[in-house]
Amino acid sequence: MSFSLGKNVKIHVEGASHAPKITVELTGIPKGKTIDMWPIETLLERRAGGKSVYTTARKEKDRPVIISGIEDGVTTGDPIKAEFINSNQRSSDYNNLKFVPRPSHADFAAYTKYDGKVDLAGGGFFSGRMTLPMCFAGAICRELLEEEGILIGAHISSVGDIKDDYFDPVDDDLELVSEEGLPVLNSEAAAKMDELMTNTAKDMDSIGGTIECKVVGLPVGLGDPIYDSVESMISYGMFGIPAVKGIEFGAGFDITKMNGSKANDEFCIKEGKVRCVTNNSGGIQGGITNGMPIIFRVAIKPTPSIFKEQRSVDLVSMEETKFSIQGRHDSCIVPRAVPCVEAMCALVLYDILKEYKNEK
Repeated sequence: MSFSLGKNVKIHVEGASHAPKITVELTGIPKGKTIDMWPIETLLERRAGGKSVYTTARKEKDRPVIISGIEDGVTTGDPIKAEFINSNQRSSDYNNLKFVPRPSHADFAAYTKYDGKVDLAGGGFFSGRMTLPMCFAGAICRELLEEEGILIGAHISSVGDIKDDYFDPVDDDLELVSEEGLPVLNSEAAAKMDELMTNTAKDMDSIGGTIECKVVGLPVGLGDPIYDSVESMISYGMFGIPAVKGIEFGAGFDITKMNGSKANDEFCIKEGKVRCVTNNSGGIQGGITNGMPIIFRVAIKPTPSIFKEQRSVDLVSMEETKFSIQGRHDSCIVPRAVPCVEAMCALVLYDILKEYKNEK
């Protein structure tokens, strides 16, 4: 099966977790753009597993094989096509689950929708591995956004009940996120998160968290009211990351606890520009960017693949059963999802930016 996203800049993905390969096609990238592979490979490495006790032991090279669209580091104007080889599958780990749907996975819904004709080993095309081509395409868009002075950064804002500091919602600078260990702003929070995730893995369980993303340098006027709002487009893209279960912008749900006098982002003049004193709107008003940093947070669910015994049903005998998942799984996917959030944000915003330029 194949999946697509975008209007002016489109990503088209084919493959599955245990298929021989995963392919990606990115269209709408202008001719003559210099593409540096190092930041792309760095983002893909951040997404990779096998680095701790709470991430999957599955190790893949995850190096893109460029088929077309980039020659000698420069875009040709043709669709950028690349493929990733899957070389470390262990499909036998899923033999006992062919007719036993895993709780909170797509197994039962997919089995019913596709009449049992899809291979769900490793999660199939529902797998988090399908974020790999997304990260490749998003990393390219991120480089092109940086040419425009638009920067994107994300960090783990919480794991379980442990919280990191938040980004400054008003400052146009992008705060430095740790490049050593966990991507956080507060090293003390990182130590507590690491301990919690390690203990959760030892307990054969999983845990979720949140990721905060900040975008600076966007012009005023991107997006449209109602259905093509910037919030709508970002949200649509974020739910393409399998683990995402919620999203909030600016003050998010906490804005419901405020009076309008506190929630309203009053205007001021700063260095000759119209700015907001606060940024409870998250940089978007009426679906359109207002020149303030875009701030949003996504909720990442606990990984549904846990090693504890669980209840399910046998879809052949139609009897209840108990089972234990085998294989290699993350007990917390939050750290690996941070670059996915950055990449998807870049994909969506570059698409929106191109629409904005076409309107000018």
